[in-house]
Amino acid sequence: MTPHASLLVVAKAPVPGLAKTRLCPPATPEQAAEIAAAALLDTLDAVLGTPGVAPVVAMVGQLSRAARQRELRALLRHVEVIPQRGNDFADRLAAAHADTAALHPGLPVFQIGMDTPQLTPALLDASVRRLRLGEADAVLGPATDGGWWSLGLREPRHAEALRDVPMSTPRTGEWTLEALRHKGLIVDLLPQMSDVDDMADALAVAANGPAGRFAAAVGQVTGVGQATAASQVTAVGRVTAATSQAAAGQVTAVGRAAASVDSRLGAR
Repeated sequence: MTPHASLLVVAKAPVPGLAKTRLCPPATPEQAAEIAAAALLDTLDAVLGTPGVAPVVAMVGQLSRAARQRELRALLRHVEVIPQRGNDFADRLAAAHADTAALHPGLPVFQIGMDTPQLTPALLDASVRRLRLGEADAVLGPATDGGWWSLGLREPRHAEALRDVPMSTPRTGEWTLEALRHKGLIVDLLPQMSDVDDMADALAVAANGPAGRFAAAVGQVTGVGQATAASQVTAVGRVTAATSQAAAGQVTAVGRAAASVDSRLGAR
């Protein structure tokens, strides 16, 4: 099948002591790396199950030191792997879009990370279709923590706007939306998703997402299965569990943006 879009995964090798350190404690560095590896493996499964896309992974870190490296190498054989480059995360994101566009000239680029292992091929396919067939120049998937879980661009060169956006803050999503609009782009918002930063997030996603490797890895640390974890989510703290099924019909604004795309664009 001829691809209609590039599906880019920005990933970090799940090396103990370097990956998902905010899961520690209660996880050990080795367990945190196992959870990160499981998240990446589940993400790659979803990507490889998405029709009509050219899968690309922009990787940083030493895969030779990673947890579950044999499984990761087996799946990575089915995608194009490129190195990340740049001085900071924003630079690396912009460069990953540019390098992906160079691999597949003329295709839009839809980018995700490895922190949303609850993604399914159906949700990815629907999101890519929104980018390809909608009227917007870009699509942005807000995350519940104020960041974003996905960015799709019809013209990947517009990822240069990310270089001036502070990353990993509670307002990163809002500022990304503003930066894209400042370039004159019409931006459509995708369903809001939870991403995995700490163990509370991990429990929520494991409890409500597919019963994959990620849920099993979290269960190894917490000692509970998926069904039990679901009943514990509200006791964990500040987490609000958001699944792809529950979010599928939602369009949630980032920061101060209104819930209606039409009203947001009319306020420009």
